[in-house]
Amino acid sequence: QSSELRYTANTQLEHLHARYTGTGHADMTKYDWLTHQHRDTCASIVGHPTLTSYLAIADGESIGRVKFEMTERMLQPCGPPPAKDED
Repeated sequence: QSSELRYTANTQLEHLHARYTGTGHADMTKYDWLTHQHRDTCASIVGHPTLTSYLAIADGESIGRVKFEMTERMLQPCGPPPAKDED
């Protein structure tokens, strides 16, 4: 029975990782995790009109400008990726 529990737990975890890419995995780097978090935040702001309006009022910008800037930030939210060590 414990092997069945392990199997269902692994399939549930794989399903979560497939559905929510930002949930991470054992080999995920800090940069990748932060990038996912920043992109999720920007997407949430663009996807919720009240948040977009709030930011637009707070920044003194138009709603379209805030949406554009949030969409642009999703390209490289944490800057360029760090150089990979080749050992």
